[in-house]
Amino acid sequence: MTTRVMLVSPAAGEAQREVRFDDDGPLSEAGLRRVRVAAGALPPADRAFASPSVRCRRTAEELGLSVLPAGELAGCAMGGWRGRTLAEVADAEPVAVSAWLSDPDFSGHGGESLRQLCDRIAGWLTRTAVDAGRVLAVVEPDVVRAAAVCALGVSPEAFWRLDVPPLTVTELSGRGGRWNLGLGRELGRG
Repeated sequence: MTTRVMLVSPAAGEAQREVRFDDDGPLSEAGLRRVRVAAGALPPADRAFASPSVRCRRTAEELGLSVLPAGELAGCAMGGWRGRTLAEVADAEPVAVSAWLSDPDFSGHGGESLRQLCDRIAGWLTRTAVDAGRVLAVVEPDVVRAAAVCALGVSPEAFWRLDVPPLTVTELSGRGGRWNLGLGRELGRG
């Protein structure tokens, strides 16, 4: 039994342009235009989900997908940093930002550590692999990174070495607890 998981990163929102810890803001106008062009580019799936963020739900909607909400696929909880720009936080808490970028167990912002995020997503992948078929999920880029870390069986320290551009598809296929990984195909391109 093979399970195929397609993780779609959402279209860009204002938070990405501003390098802001996501505050659940809307898609940017440019992001909306790009996702509308990509509509219809995904193959059908047996099960489809979306992170609870506005950006992921709106991307799924614009792609014409009928998805179930999946709270466990939410992006990393950033606690007190949510809604602030990286520059603001770095100015106010430079030691904490350095720790966040180097220690996967750091949760000094009052939210979730990267290791906790990776563990949460690993659990979702394990439960998803119980049933064969194609699964599609529109998820935040940090969820895609966490899934890649899990699929490769590498330490969460590798998290920051993975780039996930907007509207790309990361594909995982696996069985028996082993995953193969295809990274970052631009949506709508073969």
